[in-house]
Amino acid sequence: MGIFSRFTDIVNANLNALLDKAEDPQKMVRLIIQEMEDTLVEVRSVSAKTLSEKKDLVRQLTRLENEITEWERRAELALSKDREDLARQALLEKSKLQDTLDSLQAEINRVDDHIERLSGEIGQLQEKLADAKARQKSILMRERTVSSRLNVKKTLDSGKVDDALHKFERYEAKIDDLESQVEAYDMGKKTLADEFRSLESENKVDAELEALKARLKKDTAKKEDKA
Repeated sequence: MGIFSRFTDIVNANLNALLDKAEDPQKMVRLIIQEMEDTLVEVRSVSAKTLSEKKDLVRQLTRLENEITEWERRAELALSKDREDLARQALLEKSKLQDTLDSLQAEINRVDDHIERLSGEIGQLQEKLADAKARQKSILMRERTVSSRLNVKKTLDSGKVDDALHKFERYEAKIDDLESQVEAYDMGKKTLADEFRSLESENKVDAELEALKARLKKDTAKKEDKA
């Protein structure tokens, strides 16, 4: 049994209410779209048949109009030949055909009304179908988003992230320990550059020492001269 029992059920359907009541909204919207598409095919098929019937009626109408014109021409011909009896019969035939034509025209008018209603209903159904498909995309997007968030929550709550961070910290501590060992191994060892810097520093100290001695000697000499 389908979700909708007739076309008007689809047109008047409240999709939000249907989805709110559904245990599985995604499945429900798929069923709704399928039934709408099936109904749209049926309505279009009916429309095509109705249009075909109208064309047939119009052809019949054109034929009757031609026949009515012909009987009127015959009536005029009969009168021109002073055959009033034949003219009367021709007009009777014309009158019968006119009645048929009037009835046919009324039928065409009814068909036109039916086609107009079908056109409007197809438009409404297409709007509903577009709405349902938009809802389907929205539901799928929300489902993917919620699933992704749930996976993140599960991962965080499982402690895997904390375990991984602790492993990183332990690994960094090992690297720090190795670097300290290397630095300790190099402590106390002088490189060639260190030796030269030491020599240069000694030369500088020696120069400063000689300069200090010379200044003191000069000061002493000045004091003795004054004495």
